[in-house]
Amino acid sequence: MTFLIISSERSTILALTTSLADLRERIGRVVIGTNRAGEAITVEDLGVAGAATVLMKDTVMPNLMQTLEGQPAFVHAGPFANIAHGNSSIIADQIALILADYVVTESGFGADMGMEKFMNIKCRYSGLIPNCVVLVTTVRALKMHGGGPKVVAGRPLDHAYTHENLELLEKGVVNMEAHIENVKRFGVPVIVAINQFKDDTPAEVALIREHAIAAGAEDAVPCTHWAHGGDGALALAEAVIKACEKPSNFQFLYPLEWSIKEKIEKIAKDIYGAGSVTYSPEAEAKIELYTRLGFDKLPICMAKTHLSLSHDGNLKGRPTGFAFPVRDIRASVGAGFLYPLCGEMRTMPGLPTRPAFYDVDVDLETGRVVGLF
Repeated sequence: MTFLIISSERSTILALTTSLADLRERIGRVVIGTNRAGEAITVEDLGVAGAATVLMKDTVMPNLMQTLEGQPAFVHAGPFANIAHGNSSIIADQIALILADYVVTESGFGADMGMEKFMNIKCRYSGLIPNCVVLVTTVRALKMHGGGPKVVAGRPLDHAYTHENLELLEKGVVNMEAHIENVKRFGVPVIVAINQFKDDTPAEVALIREHAIAAGAEDAVPCTHWAHGGDGALALAEAVIKACEKPSNFQFLYPLEWSIKEKIEKIAKDIYGAGSVTYSPEAEAKIELYTRLGFDKLPICMAKTHLSLSHDGNLKGRPTGFAFPVRDIRASVGAGFLYPLCGEMRTMPGLPTRPAFYDVDVDLETGRVVGLF
């Protein structure tokens, strides 16, 4: 199994490549800076593209694993959807489509993050389009978006999450409705999977289902696969098969010919609900630079919080009319997109205060690796 830094361009290149030849080309296109004349300098220019490809040659092969029930599963690439495009590899999808009638592939976080990037970036480079989108939600998450207390890891859940509270849930379903509408912007049928836990009541599940269907979902199905395995998701599978048989009218959110600002503002206003977009002087300078270098025809990969539809993780529910701040824009030319940095978003994932590598070592008597698990 190969591990790459999930926020690095190498990771996103691996996820978006379609062959060894494409990997070699993408690595060669990586821009490391500009020369004194203001021209882009690439890895190919440095003469190391071939050597870098050799280092990653074996990574193009997906890792074949299996679920506890024996179903095959590919684990291949894992760029985060808040700092990269957030999807598993195109190659894994291509292989799976040869081997199975139905393939489930994940896009990270919500329809404002991984799904939007799946549609506008991954679909463009793979030539594949989905027959159906499964949007996962929970009673707990929607209550939080309705104004419920903050959930803190390791602390007991507040009473609001463990007892029926239809009023709080009613306020929070607007978040789910926004995600459903985002899916439908791409012309693809959507099924809502209600991940049902022990404290969820029938009335709460029924409220979610009612709002989901009213918002345009084909169906909303309670699921208990976390407790009952595959049997707990049979109804969901049947709903997905039914939705996949329906005609779709897939369309991208924007054409690549649009300017950088036009593409950013289309995503911010239509997908996030922003009223306007603001640009820092640094972002403005990058837009001018990338347009001059010809990078303005690349798709956009927003780097923003996954905790809100907006750029601010504290804005729950369905915020609208806010000013969406772009503080910088960077180019992953090898991967094939520009990524604006929005709000306080960082490009590295959260790390523990004590790195796990402190515990990894070799047992000198047996030669076995210890501390990985």
